[in-house]
Amino acid sequence: MPDATYPPLDALKPVADDVWIVDSGPLRVLGMPLPVRMTVIRLRDGGILLHSPTRYDPDLHADIETMGPIRHLVAPNIAHWTFLQAWQQHCPQALTWAAPNLGKRRPVRRSGLRIDRVLGDAAPPEWAADLAQIVVPGGLGFREVAFFHGASRTLVLTDLVLNLEPAKLGPILGPVLRLAGMTAPAGRPPPYLRLVIKLRRREAARAAARLVALAPRQVIFAHGAWFERDAARTLRTSLGWLGDLGPEAAREGAPA
Repeated sequence: MPDATYPPLDALKPVADDVWIVDSGPLRVLGMPLPVRMTVIRLRDGGILLHSPTRYDPDLHADIETMGPIRHLVAPNIAHWTFLQAWQQHCPQALTWAAPNLGKRRPVRRSGLRIDRVLGDAAPPEWAADLAQIVVPGGLGFREVAFFHGASRTLVLTDLVLNLEPAKLGPILGPVLRLAGMTAPAGRPPPYLRLVIKLRRREAARAAARLVALAPRQVIFAHGAWFERDAARTLRTSLGWLGDLGPEAAREGAPA
């Protein structure tokens, strides 16, 4: 079976000034090996934000701390939270921020995960000078909070794009996921998540249009080959299942 991940694993990889990724995994989802990725951002005040933390690794922790203190742990949607508690244990000074509705999930309540703050559509004072954020809604309580690092024009998503590489998935799984639209060069979320998001399609399309309008230089997400070049065009293609993502869609329904 080919390696679905992006070695080296659990190690910092630079993307832009003050932005790094950490590739990890694979996770097993319905028997499928799924690569997973964390984004690390150094804020203007010197503090470090971990977006969608991957599995805890002491050497990785030490490497991150050489760049600044870890002050923020971010669970950006209602699915990406399972590794947070280990990071909380080793970074007791860090605040944990969660997407709307994450704390209502029964597995989260049973786990005893500590949630300090709930993310909204406006960036909090802790990182407003560095990051903008947009909440993409869906049905059944789904929310994903997207982040835009203005200085590097880096857009950070989680599950809104799934861009798996067929060559990393093998001769059976690769074609199946290609048919599902989840593969490179401009992959989409799995069909069930597309259905969930389409339950609030107009609002989700408006949020997606705002993401496209940011014209990011690169787009990072949790699973698969992130968009290193031609990112704005590829993002528009990847999110096209939501419909028109032009300027009019971004403005539709906005407050006067």
